[in-house]
Amino acid sequence: MRLALAAGLALLLGAVALVLSGSPARVLATNAVPLDGQVAMLHGPQTVCQPELELPHDVTAVRLTLESAIGPRVLVTASSAQRVLASGTRGSGWTGADVTVPVRYGAATVPHTTLCVTLGEGREPILMLGDTSSPRFAAVAGIENLGGRVRVEYLTAGASSGWSLALPVARRLGLGRAPAGTWVGGLILALMLAVATLASRLALRELGPAGAKTPRRAVAADNAPTGRLGGCVRVWRRVPSAAWLCAAIACLNAAAWSLLSPPFQVPDEPAHFAYVQQLVQAHRLPYTPAGATYGYSIEEQTALADLRQGKVQFMPSEGTIDTTAQQRKLEHDLAQPLPRQGSGYAGTATSEPPLYYALEAIPYVLGSSGSLLDRLELMRLFSCAFAGLTALFAFMFVREALPGVRWAWTVGGLSVALTPLLAFMSGAVNPDGMLAAVSAALFYLLARAFRRGLGMALAGAICAVTLVGVFTKLNFFGLVPGILLGLLLSARRAPDGSRRAVRRVAATLALSAGAIVLATAVGPLSHTASANLISGTLPSAASAGNELSYAWQFFLPRLPGMANYFPGVATTRQLWFDGLVGLYGFADTEFPNWAYEVALIPAALVALPWLRALVAGRAALRRRALELVVYVALGAGLLALVGFSSYTADVIAKANAFWEPRYLLPLLALFAAALALAARGAGRRLGPIVGVAIVVLVLGHDVFSQLLVVSRYYN
Repeated sequence: MRLALAAGLALLLGAVALVLSGSPARVLATNAVPLDGQVAMLHGPQTVCQPELELPHDVTAVRLTLESAIGPRVLVTASSAQRVLASGTRGSGWTGADVTVPVRYGAATVPHTTLCVTLGEGREPILMLGDTSSPRFAAVAGIENLGGRVRVEYLTAGASSGWSLALPVARRLGLGRAPAGTWVGGLILALMLAVATLASRLALRELGPAGAKTPRRAVAADNAPTGRLGGCVRVWRRVPSAAWLCAAIACLNAAAWSLLSPPFQVPDEPAHFAYVQQLVQAHRLPYTPAGATYGYSIEEQTALADLRQGKVQFMPSEGTIDTTAQQRKLEHDLAQPLPRQGSGYAGTATSEPPLYYALEAIPYVLGSSGSLLDRLELMRLFSCAFAGLTALFAFMFVREALPGVRWAWTVGGLSVALTPLLAFMSGAVNPDGMLAAVSAALFYLLARAFRRGLGMALAGAICAVTLVGVFTKLNFFGLVPGILLGLLLSARRAPDGSRRAVRRVAATLALSAGAIVLATAVGPLSHTASANLISGTLPSAASAGNELSYAWQFFLPRLPGMANYFPGVATTRQLWFDGLVGLYGFADTEFPNWAYEVALIPAALVALPWLRALVAGRAALRRRALELVVYVALGAGLLALVGFSSYTADVIAKANAFWEPRYLLPLLALFAAALALAARGAGRRLGPIVGVAIVVLVLGHDVFSQLLVVSRYYN
């Protein structure tokens, strides 16, 4: 096991060194077309060509300004005198306002070339951006004039290695913040070294011989009923130190991400910050003002403009501010007495419940004497605590769901603590971090109820967590059917007589229903359309078949007879698997295509022992069938809510689909249990070794995700 850990860390360090020894891509040449508007709106399949370009020597990729939420397959060919000089393909599923297509061309520079772009079958229009004053983009497929020229950039390998760029990157990391300085890069590195050290020490301790078995006395005490409040207090006193260490590692990891992610370059962070600012400054919840003139506060608008937030968002070719002059302007502007109260509008966050934002008001008020960036970083650091709670409750869930092997609990807890998507979202101002923590707590409580019986204290705790959840984010309503089913089924194991158990079930269901009614009837939902948003996600009688078909295809392969809502896109693989492998920023920061292909290998290697564990434990699965039904109901309810909401926004409102992988964070407890089960499936002797390999794999995923963000914003 020690050798496996040492070999895994050595392999990880070697991979990082190899990547940094390479030369990051740089812009070799461009056709100097400004981005001043929309050149065309195309629907695939279609081919368009732009003539009179110069193909430079030693091109490795072509970057085009095409905008899409779920882009189709893109084929690029460069030709001269009807002879193809270079070509390359980018698969479907890309997102953002530009797309990079790998090509290979090493011959001499060729003037007067024609660049053709072939779009595959897609589900939405593709916007082509560029110069609308020069209509030179001719169409092959029946369109004579597309209204202008598209910007084209030719990329090649840089002359400097990643090591030589370390100091410039560290300097740029320190810009756009308060306080600014190269120390930011050093602090991120120190935090990640602490994360790797703590995770390694914990794995050595818990997956070694000492953690191979659970002491009998601990098992007996842990299995004691917890029907009273005193029992719950004793439960928290017996939380293993490994669980607290997992929580600490998750907090440190999220703190590193909070410093790494540029301000306001996390999904909807400007809107969530505006919500908190509205609460504190106006002492009321956000709302949509009458008329078309509404927006954020002057202070936030100034920060967004100086940070070039609108230009960087969705444009992978654009990075953060990179000069001291820009930093001085940012600091000077934010030092002015700018109004902190806006129109009352908080963008996409306006309809969300207020609990998360009320908690974030604490660091906002504590940093009120500083600049906006001071308050933003304090709020981010406060949100990191939710990553710790998520890892803690995920550990405790695995402990309840798989009580037989103690070291497997640590595999699950560490895997969640090191998950980059959790750290990315929890290290920002976004309620998804709190929703993940509340959901993990819910999974833990339900697992405890099935293992020990539903006592009054435990039933009350589940109701309390339900109430917290519905006041955290609207997505939590997807878990409500599974919660009610879990309460009903777990009450069969009540620690006292059946008659009292029936009364307890009735009381618990009444409390849960009352909590949900309270959440939807008063306070946060009385002034917005939140209740309508929730009811709008439910299939109507007229469109139930269409919505169910859409929701199924949103996550799973299309069945025969279903209308194709996602032509050219394999949603399971390209949206969700690839998204979970790596999708950061405003869903515009992706790994190269080959990285997603390589990720299939470790995924398959982990799936094999997981399947073996399911087969070997099929008798236990049958005994716990009702518990598994509840977990399936929780997951299916969440996915259904996301799918139905996406149908409403995508098909009815003609907006973007809700396909971001962050919406799956409430299911992290199941992810932890799956990885712990995979380690157990390797057998008694190989299990700890496989567990160490899984932890190192997730740590490597975290490290390379951070390097991806660095290359996206600071290169």
